[in-house]
Amino acid sequence: MNDHATTFAAGPPRMSRPIRWIARPLGPIARPIAGRRWFPFYAILHHTGRTSGKPYSTPVVALKTPDGFLVPLPFGDATQWARNVFAARGGSITFAGRESAIANPKIIDRDDAKAYLPPFVRFLAARLGLRQFVRVRSVAG
Repeated sequence: MNDHATTFAAGPPRMSRPIRWIARPLGPIARPIAGRRWFPFYAILHHTGRTSGKPYSTPVVALKTPDGFLVPLPFGDATQWARNVFAARGGSITFAGRESAIANPKIIDRDDAKAYLPPFVRFLAARLGLRQFVRVRSVAG
């Protein structure tokens, strides 16, 4: 596992099928509500394609931390938004109606993320097999 901001190597997901079953029906519902002030569980992650340079906006589950955000990484190395954020060393995120520039992405495991996770989310993360998260820091912009 590599947590350097210039590269991204999270390894394969341990068990992503339950997440895919949840994500497929929620995707169309999440996009219109993601990033809104009244629904802070979903955020919009703004990133730039590694090779195309094309701007992307991806709805993600995000949790606010004292210095940034924590985003679950359910699909390991197959997560394109994470590859893009690591390649660009950041991007921005719209969370609870506000856009914040983000930088310094780092992969952390579930044990390190526990300090930022509410008890129910810790329980759910363990049951769904979430073992990694991307931690990003907010930067003044």
